[in-house]
Amino acid sequence: MKNVKRKSIGRNFSMCVQPAFIIGTNNEDGSHNFAPITWVSVTNEKNDDYLLVISMSGEKTTKQNVIRTGKLSVNLVSTDMLEIMDYLGSRHAKDGKKDAVSYGVSRGEAVDVPVLDASRWVYECEVASFVKTGDSTTFFCKIMNIQADESLRAENTFDINLEKLEPVIYSGMYHSVGRLLGKIGDFAKKSKNA
Repeated sequence: MKNVKRKSIGRNFSMCVQPAFIIGTNNEDGSHNFAPITWVSVTNEKNDDYLLVISMSGEKTTKQNVIRTGKLSVNLVSTDMLEIMDYLGSRHAKDGKKDAVSYGVSRGEAVDVPVLDASRWVYECEVASFVKTGDSTTFFCKIMNIQADESLRAENTFDINLEKLEPVIYSGMYHSVGRLLGKIGDFAKKSKNA
């Protein structure tokens, strides 16, 4: 393994490699609202109960809807959804309906939330708790249901082939996953056998 030479570049670069999601919520009038959010992670509550951790800053309608209803869908963005993600990210709900780009919407199976038909992986969530930090609110969300593309045929959590999901990775720019490198333990075996 080669050592990398680094240099300090200051504190202004906050690049963080993250998958891109579109959060679906219900507006007060019952209509749907969608907004891209990339500050999404996961934590373990107990045993095999996972919580999605989602941070939203500002006063966006999506954030207010989540606080008001405690419900949301978390739709993974694949590369074929870039147009809808870019469009939804450049429009604000306060400016009117986000309907200049066509996209299909259905309802969650376990939680009454809007779900994007194009998404290959969708979490239906209810908020367990949230924490405010300055202008941001971080939501800890119970996963009530996961909808997955039928073609995935995954046996377990560690058997998801990201090449089939084609997730968009965000770092200030859009990227995609390159190739499958191996499974957990594959590289430790190689170094033992060397």
